[in-house]
Amino acid sequence: MTDVKSETKEFQAEVKQLLDIVIHSLYTERDIFLRELISNAADALEKFRHQQLMEDEVFDQDAPLAIAISFDDKEHTLTITDSGIGMTRAELEQNLGTIAHSGSKNFFSGLAEAAKKDVSLIGQFGVGFYAAFMVANKVRVQSRSYRVDAEGCEWASEGAGSYTLTSCPGLHRGTKIIIDLNEESYDYASEQMIKRIIKQYSNFVPFPIKVAGETVNTVQALWAKSKQDIKAAEYNEFYKFIANAMDEPVTTLHFAADAPLAIKALLFVPQENLETLGFGRMDPGVSLYCQKILIEQDSAAILPEWLRFVKGVVDSEDLPLNISRQALQDSALVVKLNKIITSRFLKHLTELAEKEPATYEKIWKTFGIFLKEGATSDFMHREALARLLRFESSKSEPGQQIALSDYVARMKEEQKEIYYVNGPSREAIEAGPYLEAFKKNDIEVIYTMEPIDDFVFSHLGEFDSKKLVSADRADIDLPKDAEEEKAEAAEKPEELESTVATSLLKWMKETLGDQVKEVVASKRLVGSPAIIVNPDSIFTSSMERILKATNQEHQISSKTLEINTSHSLIKGLAEMRVKDEEFAKNVVEQIYDNALIQAGLLSEPRSMVERNYKILERALK
Repeated sequence: MTDVKSETKEFQAEVKQLLDIVIHSLYTERDIFLRELISNAADALEKFRHQQLMEDEVFDQDAPLAIAISFDDKEHTLTITDSGIGMTRAELEQNLGTIAHSGSKNFFSGLAEAAKKDVSLIGQFGVGFYAAFMVANKVRVQSRSYRVDAEGCEWASEGAGSYTLTSCPGLHRGTKIIIDLNEESYDYASEQMIKRIIKQYSNFVPFPIKVAGETVNTVQALWAKSKQDIKAAEYNEFYKFIANAMDEPVTTLHFAADAPLAIKALLFVPQENLETLGFGRMDPGVSLYCQKILIEQDSAAILPEWLRFVKGVVDSEDLPLNISRQALQDSALVVKLNKIITSRFLKHLTELAEKEPATYEKIWKTFGIFLKEGATSDFMHREALARLLRFESSKSEPGQQIALSDYVARMKEEQKEIYYVNGPSREAIEAGPYLEAFKKNDIEVIYTMEPIDDFVFSHLGEFDSKKLVSADRADIDLPKDAEEEKAEAAEKPEELESTVATSLLKWMKETLGDQVKEVVASKRLVGSPAIIVNPDSIFTSSMERILKATNQEHQISSKTLEINTSHSLIKGLAEMRVKDEEFAKNVVEQIYDNALIQAGLLSEPRSMVERNYKILERALK
C-alpha cells in the first residue's frame, strides 16, 4: 500500500468525457441520481452478504446490512451510507478515477458518431455513481473495505478534472457518499423529497433504507418470493400499493421463467374498467424492474396496448439497459419480453375460463372490449384471443355467453361455416329477418351486439378452420339434410309464377336504380317480404354503420335486395304494378327503406316518412 496519505490525481480522459455526458445530457430527470446511488449501495450490501459466507473473519462482523440517508438543509448536504463490502484506496481509484475496467473505452472511440446523435446508445457501464454530479458542487466518498487489514480512505472531487485521495481512519465497514448540493439542488436536502424518490424508484430494494431513523421501503418485492410463501392477503395489499387501488383484484398471476429470458412477474386484473367510468383512456399499468430497482414506471413496452388494464410488475435481469436505465437498449429483447408476458397472461385467462368460469365471466364483462381490441390488432396472439371471446347466440339463454369453441362443438356435420349477425340487442336481432332461414334449418347464429364485433370477426377470418360468415352476406348457402329438403318441399308456399317474378324483380331494380346493386328472389326468407344483403364479403351492415357514424362522407355501398316471392305483399305488388304503377313504385321504395331500417342502414328518414303518409292515406281511401 502506498505511504502517501493525501494525493491529487487527474481523471482518466474518458472519465472527463463521461462526466460531461452524465451531467449535461444523459439523465432527463435529476431524481435519478439518488436511485443510482441507492442501487450501488444495495449492490455493495449484496456483495458483502455473499463474501461473508466465504470469509472466516470480516471487519464490523455485527454491523446490520442497511442503507441510511441523512441530510442537512442548512449546510445543503446529502449523505448516503451503506454497510456493504466497502472499497480500499486502490479500489476507490480504480472504480471512480478510471473506467478502463468496465470496457467502456471502446464506447468512447465511437462517441463522436454515435453518442452525439443519440445518448441512449450508451451501453451499460456501471457509472450511475457519476449522476451525483448533476446535483453536486462536490462529492466525497468515504469507504472502508470488509477486509480486516484494510484502512479507510476518502475520495473527493468537484467533477472537473481531478480527484483527491486521502487516508481516513476510524471508518466503519461500507461506503458513505457525502454530496455538497449545488444551488439548484438544495431541495434534495429534504426528508419529504428523499422519501418520495425512494418510494418511487427504490421501494423494493431488499435492504432497509432508513431516513431520519425510519425505514422507508416497507413493502416487500412479492414477485421475487415463492408463491408458496405468500398469502392471499399479501397479494391483495401489494396490489393496492402498486395500483394505488382501494379494492381487491379479480385475479392474480404470479410466475417466474428462466428461459428464454429470466423473468419474474406479478400481474393483477382490477375490479373496474376506468375507461367505461368516464376517466378517459387508461395508461399502461405494469412497471419494469431490474433486480428490484425501478427501470420504467407504467411501461408501454412490456405489454401490448390492449392489455393496458392489467396492473403489476415485471422484473428481468436479462435486459440490457442504457447507461441511465431510462430506456431499453435492445428492442429485439423488448419484443421477446412482451411476447412472453402476453402469452403467459392469455394462458392464465384460458385456464381461468376452464377452471373458474364465473371469475372469467366477470373479467370478460368488464374487460372483454380490450380483448376484442387485441383480436383486431395483434396478429401474434389472435388465435389465443379468439378462444377467449364470448357472445350470446340463438341457442344460448338471454344473457348467457358462449365461446366459439362451444359453437363449433354443436355444429352439424355438414356445416362448414360459423354464422353471426349484428344488431343493437338480442330482441332486435331475433325480431329481424336475418335469422329466418337459420331457424328453419336449425343452425346456430352468434349475436354480435357491440360495434367492434364485426371488425373482430373480419380480422379473425376463421376459427378452428371454420370460416366466420356474416348472416347478411348475399352468397350464403345453408346446409340442409334430405329430411329438411323433403319437409321444405311439402310446406313450401305458393310462389309467383317464374316469368311474372322475373319481370317484377327487373322492374323493381329499374325503380330503385343505383340504390341497389340488384334485386333477386330470396332463398332464405320465410315470413318477411324483403331483406338487404351484402354482396361484398368485407363490409357487413354493422361495419357500414360504424363507418357512416365516424365518417360523414362515407357512402353506403350498393346492397342486394332479396325479395320473398311467396309473400302476400310481393304478390300484391305484382298486381298493383299493373293497376297503378306510380303507387306501386312508392310501395317498392317503402319496401327498400323498411329493409334498410332492419339492417340499421337508413340514415335519412324524412323522404321515407313522407312516402309512408301517402301510402297510409291511400290505404284509408
